[in-house]
Amino acid sequence: MRYQLDLTLRQAEGALSRVLGAAERRGFRPLAVDGEAQADGDRWYLRLTVEGERDEANLQHQLEKLYDCLAVEVSPCR
Repeated sequence: MRYQLDLTLRQAEGALSRVLGAAERRGFRPLAVDGEAQADGDRWYLRLTVEGERDEANLQHQLEKLYDCLAVEVSPCR
């Protein structure tokens, strides 16, 4: 099943790598990444599309534990 993740990240070196790594370790394959930096340069807004057979709640909880991740919303893709 495909899921869309809407994330707010601290603009820190390696933040995107940590998010992608956490998703892959939980059995989700990244398909698309789109994002933009906030005007003040403090945060990134990221939209990540992933595919996997595991429960999306597990992925959301793991991403919420990352220091760089300020907010996570997971929804199924239509």
